[in-house]
Order: sequence, then structure tokens, then C-alpha cells
Amino acid sequence: MQQVSAQGFDVPAIGYGTWQLRGKECREGVAHALSVGYRHVDTAQMYGNEDEVGQAVEGSAVARSEVWLTTKLGLGNMAADAVKRSTEESLSKLRTDYLDLLLIHWPSQDTPLAETLGAMHELRKAGKVRTVGVSNFPPSWQEAALRHGPLLTNQVEYHLYLPQRPVLDLCADHDMVLTAYSPLARGRVLDDPVVREIAESHKVHPAQVAIAWVLSQGPVTAIPKATAPERIESNLAALEVSLSPDERARLDELGEGATGRIIDPPFAPDWER
Repeated sequence: MQQVSAQGFDVPAIGYGTWQLRGKECREGVAHALSVGYRHVDTAQMYGNEDEVGQAVEGSAVARSEVWLTTKLGLGNMAADAVKRSTEESLSKLRTDYLDLLLIHWPSQDTPLAETLGAMHELRKAGKVRTVGVSNFPPSWQEAALRHGPLLTNQVEYHLYLPQRPVLDLCADHDMVLTAYSPLARGRVLDDPVVREIAESHKVHPAQVAIAWVLSQGPVTAIPKATAPERIESNLAALEVSLSPDERARLDELGEGATGRIIDPPFAPDWER
């Protein structure tokens, strides 16, 4: 499995995203992903599926030590005591005694970053989590968070129509990984004529081209979601797609001036800051 390195940690370049997956569908998706070679699984307290993810990881033939397991703090779990309590609950549901990565899922307007990150770094020093990071943090929030200790990643929406260059540059400057969620823009990029033309020339699925572009941008990992076994396998095979400089340049142009943000809930931060 291709990996991205930062701060002495190796993160599998493609992970299995579990947002909106529940019950049997989630368990079977994670189990199949692990069986075909995925070694990176992403979940969150807000997803309500940590128990299913934990069952699949525990039941897999893959050793826990070989799986990079990420979860994220829910919006109501940002105070120091809630960080510690909810992380213990996540560990129990996930059937593990440590997390590879714990993230702040969304910036909080109510709890100071210093309090949340302070508790997260305490968990890191105690061995409950190996690394900490943030998610959905615009550049100014990311810079503020970095004042409170090292961060391994900022997990953000990132795809051909939303290239996120300022966030990527910050990650590169601070030896961080950018984790790309929704790398297929919820399927929107799959019908793009440029993507389809390049995919046809490589004899691959358009999703593989879109994911390969994301991974070519720098210190980036991607966590596409899929439920059909063939799509789970196809996404992983994006690691085998090598784009030429000309192809990357053509794909780069798709994000110029684009307003391709899809994930923008009412509690989202000011993305321009």
C-alpha cells in the first residue's frame, strides 16, 4: 500500500470512508475494503457507526497494528472532559485500546481551541491516540490550531472542483498531510468530459483518474466512500494510475475559478478565512 509520510508517521494513501454508512452495509464495506488491501479506515462519532467499524476491524484477518484507524470528536464533545470521555467511548465501540488519529471534526465557536487540543494532546501523551489533527479547518483556523502543538492532518473536502491550495500549502509548510474527503465530489467529477477522456486513454474508471489527481497534489491522502465491492476495489486501484504532466495540467484547469464546495452545513466556519 502506497503511503504518505509526515512527522515520522506513514499514512496509507487511500482510506475507506464510512460517512453515511450504517449497520450491515458499514460492516460489510469495511470488511471487504480490508480484505482487498485497504489499511486505512475513517469514521467519526457523528457518523454513528463506530461500533460497526470496530466489529469489522476486529473480525478481519488483518492485524489491528496494520490498520490506520481515524475517528473524529462530535460537535458536543469539545470541552476537555468531554474529549476524554467521548474518546474512551470511541475506543470501546471501535474495540481497540488506541487510535491512530483523533480529529476535531468541525471548528467550535463555543469551546476554545486551547482546551480541546490540550485534552487531545494529553490523550496522545497517554498513548490513547498516536496523532491528533483537525477537519474542516480553513487556513486561519488551521494556523491557530498549530499554535497548540503538532497536527498530523487537516481533513477537508478536496476534489477537482475544489483544489484547496491554501490548505495544501499550509500542510506542506508544517509537515502535515491533507486528507481529502469527497474526492469524487459526490460523483460530480465522473461525468466531466476531461476526466472521462483521460480515463478512456488509460482504460480505467473516471473515479480512478479523479483520485489519482488528488494524490498527485502533494502530501495528500484520500478517503473515498463506496459500498459496491467493485467500486471499493476500483478506488483502491487508483494507486496504479500514473498521470502525465499534461494530463495533470488539464485536470488542474477544472478547479480554476470553480465554486465546487458541496459540504457546507449551517455550523460550518467562514471558508474564506
